[in-house]
Amino acid sequence: MKSGLKIGLAVVLAVAVAGGGYLAYLASAPPVCSTPGACGSSTVIQVVAAENFWGSLVAQIGGAHVHVTSIITDPNTDPHEYEANDSVAEAISAAQYIIVNNVGYDTWASQIIAADGRTNQTVLNVGDSLGVSVMGNIVTGNPHLWYNPAYVNQTVAWMYHNLSTIAPGLKGYFTDQYDNLTASLGSLYSRITQIKDQFAGTEVASTESIFVYLANATDLDLVSPPAFMEAVAEGNDPPDSSIVTFEDQLESGDVKVLVYNLQTVTPITTDMKQIAAQYNVTTMFVTETIQPPNVSFQVWMMGELDNLQNALNSGALGQ
Repeated sequence: MKSGLKIGLAVVLAVAVAGGGYLAYLASAPPVCSTPGACGSSTVIQVVAAENFWGSLVAQIGGAHVHVTSIITDPNTDPHEYEANDSVAEAISAAQYIIVNNVGYDTWASQIIAADGRTNQTVLNVGDSLGVSVMGNIVTGNPHLWYNPAYVNQTVAWMYHNLSTIAPGLKGYFTDQYDNLTASLGSLYSRITQIKDQFAGTEVASTESIFVYLANATDLDLVSPPAFMEAVAEGNDPPDSSIVTFEDQLESGDVKVLVYNLQTVTPITTDMKQIAAQYNVTTMFVTETIQPPNVSFQVWMMGELDNLQNALNSGALGQ
């Protein structure tokens, strides 16, 4: 293992353990390689990811030694409202390694895991591991964790750790794959820094809380009412006062870009998009899952960053 990887991973693991998060990753003892060669070159770990953004990342670490099934991939599906069927339950039951987002986002997956009762599976509960969870049915944090670069870094470090624990004979292979992934993610973070350097402080709005993490990372001033964004994210009607405030913001001339989530479209968000067009606010579209589904996390996210930068440029020119 390279020294930089040792240090970085050690920090992530130490923080998780200190915060009581270890059991969120290893909910039970991982499968043991009990026979010679069982964790050797022919090993293929069966992995299920509740969503394709986590599925893409774990597939890049596991490479030829994982078979990844991502459940939510359809661009027309609102992940918050997804209902699992029998084939999904069967896939989860057969998996050695399962990745769920949690934070009220994919409760259906956690319910299937609990009902199945298997003790020989490794479960990565991303929300719990990061300290972003649901308490008493109240969401205490933003569930769109994959839009937070720091959270992505910590999550892929745990994916690497979990796969190496399941198949210790392949740790060297997983290390190389992990290094390649983190280097690739670095190009995303460079683009985020570029946007921050160019547009920090620019007022933007969003129809949904999905953009909060990225707004923070780029130092954009996200002004849309939190009550509006959170209600739309949860499939609820926003408070009337938040709708009025949002409309006033779009009409003010101060907001340069409206970030519009294509997977949580409602009559109210459609109205906001129309108001934005009327007042020359550039609309930029985002999705919750990787689109198109056959590209990598990095390609998808870089496309979103390209769109954001172009929209900000357009807004700065007053177009």
